[in-house]
Amino acid sequence: MGKALRSVCSRKTLGGWSPTRKRFDPVDVLIETSKGRIETLVPIRYGRMMASPFAFYRGAAAIMAGDLSTTASTGVHLQICGDAHLVNFGGFATPERKLVFDINDFDETTPGPWEWDIKRLCASLVVASRANGFSADDARESAWEAASAYRDHLADYAAMPLLSAWYDHIDLEDVIDRMEDQQLKKLAIKSVHKAVEYTAHTKEFVKLTVAGGSPPRIQDEPPLIYHDNALQNEVSQEDRMKAFASYRESLSAERRVLLDRFEPMDSAIKVVGVGSVGTYCGIMLLVSGNGDPLFLQFKEARESVIERFIGKCAYTHQGQRVVSGQRLMQSASDMFLGWTQGANRHFYVRQLRDAKVSPQVELMKPANMRRYGRLCAHAVARAHARSTDAIVLASYLGKSDAFADAMASFSVAYADQNERDHDALVKAARAGRVDVATIQ
Repeated sequence: MGKALRSVCSRKTLGGWSPTRKRFDPVDVLIETSKGRIETLVPIRYGRMMASPFAFYRGAAAIMAGDLSTTASTGVHLQICGDAHLVNFGGFATPERKLVFDINDFDETTPGPWEWDIKRLCASLVVASRANGFSADDARESAWEAASAYRDHLADYAAMPLLSAWYDHIDLEDVIDRMEDQQLKKLAIKSVHKAVEYTAHTKEFVKLTVAGGSPPRIQDEPPLIYHDNALQNEVSQEDRMKAFASYRESLSAERRVLLDRFEPMDSAIKVVGVGSVGTYCGIMLLVSGNGDPLFLQFKEARESVIERFIGKCAYTHQGQRVVSGQRLMQSASDMFLGWTQGANRHFYVRQLRDAKVSPQVELMKPANMRRYGRLCAHAVARAHARSTDAIVLASYLGKSDAFADAMASFSVAYADQNERDHDALVKAARAGRVDVATIQ
């Protein structure tokens, strides 16, 4: 079946990129996807995306989805991340307190073409390589290596017993032990120690709350952290408690027992990321009977940018879509991961941070970028193998370099397109077509 797909869509046809004659205006897409966001925060979104082509790429998932919808595809759909650029990976602690490396952003997850994840990852490696000043050959090689690793790891999963493939995970400490760049290795070890030395919630409590407050209250740091008085006036305390109760019901029974030992104290809007800026995202502070803090992050779940091109997913609740996709694709998920709704919006909820270790992409050299790209590709292959028959994809990809060559050519060409789109946003801002704020 996998080999037969080559007659439907050859591996070579996955390569290259050129815009269609009537391609959309990328700025129009950004303006459209800003509708329904908090108006005062939208200029921050544009400001962050204007910073560089790499920053633009991180917030341009909707633009790329529109472009990918015009490209060749095998027609095989599985659960995809939908926004698998290289910064949406990292380390975190499992409920068993083991540090793993995996995909860590699922705002756009939905069933869709498997090629879209690997194309978004490979192109991001070229964009990031250019941002770091690498040569054209090094930038292309980073994409080629990632695609090659995806092919090889899918072959490994195809050969594994199904349960072994399902149980597989990427041990973060093993990854760090194998790092050859000693400077980055020291930084990674330091990041891990910092992440696990104290509980994340205790550190966040000191950093995010008003000193000496009783009851404890989140410290306002506008415009990035603030209490939204208009929203609190619009949504009653009763409605907020209903939303919390709905979130509680989305958890499994044993985790509701744990959550019940904490009492909600305060909540506030908190601006995060690049693509999420302007959506209703915030944090909630809970405290246990003996004073232990717990920070939960709630993020608005809007329709995936993928859905308009491949059809609606099975979930009518966008928060449930995110949670279900994350649970399927990750080797282990946050035990407080759940969903709810309020103020006519859908949300998903998770811990604010839990031993989170983020990649330091800006410090990477060409060899580091290649290794990191292979690691991300491994995570994508593992995630894809959980929701489809890996034998089919592995057979399609084969053992030759045809797929890696195609991904590399696509990535270089699409990185050029991304630069043109970034320039379009800069021109739109200078012309006053969009308002920009440069707060980081």
